[in-house]
Amino acid sequence: MPSPAATLATAPSRAALLEEQLYRKVNWRIVPLFICCFLFAYLDRVNISFAKLEMQSDLGFSDSIYGLGASLFFVGYFLFEVPSNMLLHRVGARLWIARIMVSWGITSACMMFVSNETWFYVLRFLIGVMEAGFVPGALYFFTQWYPSHRRGRINSYFKSSICLCGIVGGPLAGLILGHFDGVSGLKGWQWLFLLEGLPSIALGAVVFWLVADRIEDARWLNDEEKALMRQRMQEDRAAEPAAAQGEGLQAVLRQPVTWVMALIYMFLVMALTGLLFWMPQLIKGAGVASPLNIGLLSMLPYIVAVLFNLAMGRSSDRRGERRWHMAACAALTAAGYLLCALTPGQLLPLMLGMSLIMAGIIAWMPIFWTIPPRFLSGMAAAAGIALINSVGQLGGIIAPYLIGRVRDLTGVTTPALYLLCGVSVLAVGLIVWGVPKRFYRR
Repeated sequence: MPSPAATLATAPSRAALLEEQLYRKVNWRIVPLFICCFLFAYLDRVNISFAKLEMQSDLGFSDSIYGLGASLFFVGYFLFEVPSNMLLHRVGARLWIARIMVSWGITSACMMFVSNETWFYVLRFLIGVMEAGFVPGALYFFTQWYPSHRRGRINSYFKSSICLCGIVGGPLAGLILGHFDGVSGLKGWQWLFLLEGLPSIALGAVVFWLVADRIEDARWLNDEEKALMRQRMQEDRAAEPAAAQGEGLQAVLRQPVTWVMALIYMFLVMALTGLLFWMPQLIKGAGVASPLNIGLLSMLPYIVAVLFNLAMGRSSDRRGERRWHMAACAALTAAGYLLCALTPGQLLPLMLGMSLIMAGIIAWMPIFWTIPPRFLSGMAAAAGIALINSVGQLGGIIAPYLIGRVRDLTGVTTPALYLLCGVSVLAVGLIVWGVPKRFYRR
C-alpha cells in the first residue's frame, strides 16, 4: 500500500497526464479542421499569383492592374473585418465561420468568369469582403478553448496552413494550368479558380456540423473533461494582466498597445504579401519557364518555413518568451529580402532568400497573436483582434500594388525588395521598443 507522501507525489503527475491527454483529444478535434479551412482560404486568396502566369496575357492586364487587383482583396478585408468578428462573437464561431467559407468559396470560383479589368477588381474586392473575419475569428475561437501558455503552439499549427498552402498549392496550380488548359473550352486559369473554390463550400458544411462554440457545447467531452478545461481557463484569466473587457471598440481604442500591435502587423503583412503574390513571377524571372517547375520550386520556401515555425512556436512556449523570438523572425525576414534584392535573376540565392523571408514571416505570425489576448478579453478581444488584423491588412493593399507599379516603371522588382527589407527592419525596432514588457513576459 503506497504511503500518503507517495500518493501526494504522484497526484500532480497523474493530473498533468490526464490534462495532456485531454488537450490532445481537443487538438485532434479542432486543429486539423481549422488547418484545412485556412489552407483553402489561402489557396483561394493567392491562386491569382499562379493564374497571373497565363491570365495576364489572355486578358491583356499590366503588372499595375494585376497588383491593384491583388491589393483590392485587402480593401474588402479591411472594411469588413471588425464588424464580421463582432458578429461572430454574437452568433458563434460555428455558424459564422461556416457562412464565411461558403460565401468566399462561391465568390472565388466566380473568378473563372473574369473577362475585363472591371470584373477583376470587383470580384477581388468581394472575395476580401466574404473572407473578412475568418482568421481573427479562428484566433478568437482558440482563446475560448486554450489557456495562454498553449496558444503559441496552437497558433503555430494554424498558421502553418500558409506553408501547407505553398507546399500543396504550387504544384497543384502548376498541374491544373498545364493539364486542364483547353478542357471543355476553358483556360487553365479558369479551371484553377473553379477547382480551388469548390472545396471551401464543402468545408463550410463540415464546420457547421463539427464545431462547438463553447466548451459547454462540446458533446464529445464528458462532464469531468469540461470541468477541467473550464478550471484551466479560469486560472489562466486570473493570472493574466488586467485586460480590457468593455463592450465593443471603445475598450480597444483606449489601449495604446493596440495601435503598436496593429502597426507591427501591417509591416508583417506587407512583408508576407510582397512575396506571396509575386513569388511565381520572381522564379519565372530567374529563368524557369514551366508552370509545373515554378510550382515545384515555390514549395521549397514553405517547407523550410513550416519546420522553422514549429520549432520557434515550441521554443517560445517553453521559455515563456515572445519579444526576442518575434524580433529574430522579423530580422530573418529582412535578411531574406536583402539577399533577394542583391542577387536579381539568380535562382539559387533567390530561393535561399525567399526561404529566409517565408521562415521569418510564418514563425513571426503565431507568436505575434499570443500577445493581444493578454490585454483584451470578452467582446473587446473579438473586436481588438479583428481591429489589429484589419489595420494590418493595409499592408496587403500597399505591397502587391507597389511591386506591380515598380515593375511597370522600372522593369525590375529590386527597388521594391529593398523597401520591404526596410519595412522588416522597422518592425524589429517596434517589437523591441514598442510593446510593453508586461504583455510579452511570462
